[in-house]
Amino acid sequence: MGIQQFRLPDVGEGLVEAEIVSWKVKPGDTVKLNDTVVEIETAKSLVELPVPFAGTITALLVPEGETVPVGTPIIAVETGEATPGDPAPAVTEGTSSEDLVPSIPEPDNGGRTAVLVGYGPRTTEAKRRARKGGSVPAPVVEEPAAAPRPEPIVAKSNEPAGSVHVLAKPPVRKLAKDLGIDLVTVTATGPGGIITRQDVEAHGASPVAPAGYEPAPVVSGRGDTRVPVKGVQKVMAQAMVASAFTAPHVTEWITVDVSATMELVERLKADRAFRDLRVSPLLIVAKAVTLAARRTPVVNAAWDEQAQEIVYKGAVNLGIAAATPRGLIVPNIKNADALTLPELCGALNDLVATAREGKTQPADQAGGSFTITNVGVFGVDAGTPIINPGEAAILAFGAVRKQPWVVDDEIVPRWITTLALSFDHRLIDGEKGSTFLADVASILEDPARALMF
Repeated sequence: MGIQQFRLPDVGEGLVEAEIVSWKVKPGDTVKLNDTVVEIETAKSLVELPVPFAGTITALLVPEGETVPVGTPIIAVETGEATPGDPAPAVTEGTSSEDLVPSIPEPDNGGRTAVLVGYGPRTTEAKRRARKGGSVPAPVVEEPAAAPRPEPIVAKSNEPAGSVHVLAKPPVRKLAKDLGIDLVTVTATGPGGIITRQDVEAHGASPVAPAGYEPAPVVSGRGDTRVPVKGVQKVMAQAMVASAFTAPHVTEWITVDVSATMELVERLKADRAFRDLRVSPLLIVAKAVTLAARRTPVVNAAWDEQAQEIVYKGAVNLGIAAATPRGLIVPNIKNADALTLPELCGALNDLVATAREGKTQPADQAGGSFTITNVGVFGVDAGTPIINPGEAAILAFGAVRKQPWVVDDEIVPRWITTLALSFDHRLIDGEKGSTFLADVASILEDPARALMF
């Protein structure tokens, strides 16, 4: 009998770590190949991981709530027989995350396929890619029947229990320990927030406070609670800061009588083409955006700083900002401009339902070209939204309320909303931004104008 360790795989999008959200199994459980054993949260979404081999669970190596780097052993399984091949050593400096991805051999050509939800042939093995230079991994020595269960291998700082988690490879941790440096105090410059050897050496060479000097802590009148910034929220914060201080934002507002749109929504609800679909004013706003972008295509473009070029996108990949229990995400509908109204409605329904379940995948959030944020669902009238990085504009759709409105010199109750468009002034000037916003408003005011685009 042999013990196999399943290591946290690279689920794509260049992510270097993930949080263990919930285990679906416990020690003693029997699992089959590709059974889901754990739900993890990457910086972009929740992902369910299948186990790449069958057997009996002997240990859960990482507790729920812990964030660990790609390649960290997370679960141990006792399989029917020892599987040849190195079970992949712990991450060391110079080892890439791709080297540590559990792989599935193809039955015909021996190729490898990343272990993802619902994928994988009937037979599998966990193996480590051979390093360049032809080195061959050492074979696994079969463990005796009475061998103790493997202890959890969790990357932490060289701090006592309860310290703040940091990212650093074993050689860097050893260097910090030898130098007496607390990794929590070191500023990370490596990709994904990893502390490098140079970071530790630079920290050791920097001046320190005089011996005995300790700044007085700031204490509030009540007990404070500290919540680590991680996962979706961490990525959202970084993206918003980068966007706000990179693209020069301009925001314009327009208040619109959308009574005709509200009447259209009610008619569509009764139309058999929309049977089993949830129709809302957001659907008409989404369609208006794709139509108005035809006359002002620069709103569906991007600024390439390195090449000093404006990239006009070939399709409108329409992002819809969605608030989830784990933070704000922006999944997008690919080729939204090519969809019929019923197709667009179905895509919106699916997008919202998946986001609420926390199941939006990284690929569904990549490649967006224009975003709508529906602040109206929170009862908010308007705002100044921050542009999603890599895009040129974002439209805030405010609450639709019945308000007094002047029609033919008479005050009557009408359905009114406010639209706010933020755009990147490097590529969209005031005339183009105003034209696009006015076009969207005109379609919402009179949906028949859509025939003109």
